[in-house]
Amino acid sequence: MRITKDRVIGFVWQHVLLLLSMFFMTFGVALCVRSNLGSGVISSIPMSFSLAGEAGLAPGWTIGGYTNIMNVILVMAQILVLRRRFEPIQLFQLLVGFVFGCMLDINMWITSWFSTYETLPAQVFAQFMGATVLGCAVAIEIRCGSITMPGEGIQVAIARVSGKPFPLVKIMVDTTLVILAVISGFCFFGAWPWTVVGPGTLFAMFYVGYVVKLVNPHLGWFDRMLDYRPGFRRYIYGLARFIYPKK
Repeated sequence: MRITKDRVIGFVWQHVLLLLSMFFMTFGVALCVRSNLGSGVISSIPMSFSLAGEAGLAPGWTIGGYTNIMNVILVMAQILVLRRRFEPIQLFQLLVGFVFGCMLDINMWITSWFSTYETLPAQVFAQFMGATVLGCAVAIEIRCGSITMPGEGIQVAIARVSGKPFPLVKIMVDTTLVILAVISGFCFFGAWPWTVVGPGTLFAMFYVGYVVKLVNPHLGWFDRMLDYRPGFRRYIYGLARFIYPKK
């Protein structure tokens, strides 16, 4: 199938919007982490190892760095689960996951400049706003229709092989990640890591999904953005002309 200039422009614009949605996803995750009431599910294990690194009990990598490692492990798990059914294009998840980890570190830095998170009202507000922003960004990320995040990819792979409903598999995978985060907390600190897995984690597990369902019917404006061809099209056309010259 011949790749037209419009398809090139559409692909680039689609992934510009994907990057924007990922930025706000990581901003929401960072706010949940800053609340100290419990991080989101996907960041619970990286946060546990990052705190252990600060205490000198593990390599001193950032939460984004540990997120990158976890994303690589999740993609490898997909390969083991799907085997020959794993599509090579899904290796693009590694790049998406790496960008996600880098953006998470950026937003952890940005949120460090906000007001203190020491009082309970401030912590509750940070957790609520973080989960709300995360839910809205996830709804938009899904709407982009591009490669899934590694955390979602492993859920899709397990559902595909096992034949179990995706919502059930999601609950199973999320629960497993939380349990592993708790176990790592006991291994590193000898106690339940409440700042990693706390009431905010349980809140985010249910509230983020609720926000996605609430926001999804009202994203017609985003569909129009996806169909829009921005003013820099002449530059993309130039790139397309260079890659696919007329014969």
